[in-house]
Amino acid sequence: MQSILQNGGFLLGNTYKTAWYKCCSSFSMMMKAVCVEKPGRPENLLLHSIPRPEPKDGEVLIKVHATALNRADLLQRRGLYPAPPGESDIIGLEVAGTVETLGPGVSCSWKPDDRAMALLCGGGYAEYVAVPEKLLMPVPTHLTLSQAAAIPEAWLTAFQLLVFIAQVKAGEVVLAHAGASGVGTAAVQLARLFGAVPIVTAGSPEKLKMAEDLGAAAGFNYKEESFAQRVHDFTGGKGANVILDCIGGQNWEQNVSCLAVDGRWVLYGTMGGRTVEGDLLGKLLSKRGHLLASLLRSRSHQYKADLVKAFTHRVLPQFSNQMGSLMPVIDSVFNLEDIAEAHRHMEANKNMGKIVVNLMPQI
Repeated sequence: MQSILQNGGFLLGNTYKTAWYKCCSSFSMMMKAVCVEKPGRPENLLLHSIPRPEPKDGEVLIKVHATALNRADLLQRRGLYPAPPGESDIIGLEVAGTVETLGPGVSCSWKPDDRAMALLCGGGYAEYVAVPEKLLMPVPTHLTLSQAAAIPEAWLTAFQLLVFIAQVKAGEVVLAHAGASGVGTAAVQLARLFGAVPIVTAGSPEKLKMAEDLGAAAGFNYKEESFAQRVHDFTGGKGANVILDCIGGQNWEQNVSCLAVDGRWVLYGTMGGRTVEGDLLGKLLSKRGHLLASLLRSRSHQYKADLVKAFTHRVLPQFSNQMGSLMPVIDSVFNLEDIAEAHRHMEANKNMGKIVVNLMPQI
């Protein structure tokens, strides 16, 4: 009886002291994360306690304050879009938070408590995530972390499509489908920044108005009219120099019809189907059109690092608090415990801008 330790209401013999302290240490290194035990419906997203990741060489551990939803998240939840080999199986492609710890080999440019946002291959639906240093970006001073969480995936995708893939030029007409989506709202603002003329398609007057308020020169309701004809009318028959297309199959004929000669049709999603029937190649050939396909998640770390560096240099300073500056568009905000409802909201296809999920009170 002389060898007992009273701790938190429990009596522990000396034999169990070491085990107790190890247990306490283990619990302190756990975190909450959303896990998918069985692919399927939003109800299959369950909140569990799992081990916190340890930052490897060149990585920074981020304490996540907010993440944001992407269409890829819905596919991954259904088992249709697994994480790349070696990456976290936890859903989530972007976060904003504060630096917790630095892994070995990290430069001195980051320090604990710095506000950061990051592009991920996975792991965003969790309290902590380890991120390669080169995929981190500083959060603009006037933005909250909730706002910052809406930037990495959508804005880097739009920047990649316009600059790295399409190589957009000043004065060119850019047609962005899903103009009120996260990528769409970013593409409209970026096209304006680069001196191009953005036009959009969307499925409701409200979505079209949002895009036009952000700088779209025109918007067409694809549910009520032929967007190809409207593009021809807008451009005097010349067509769009660049098409940013996340729809795919069902739009191919209208896309080729309204593509300018030598235009670039950039495919980055297939929400409207993957199959094509008809004379796609012949019609594309007659326009001398370029069909370019691109994904971001499967790119190499070096490609993403180059993308982040270019975006940080060229675009990030434009997120200022001045009139006319760039701004992430947020549709709605959920708590992590309501992640299933957030997924249902995106699946209903009613969101205008990004759906953000908060894990902590925002700073």
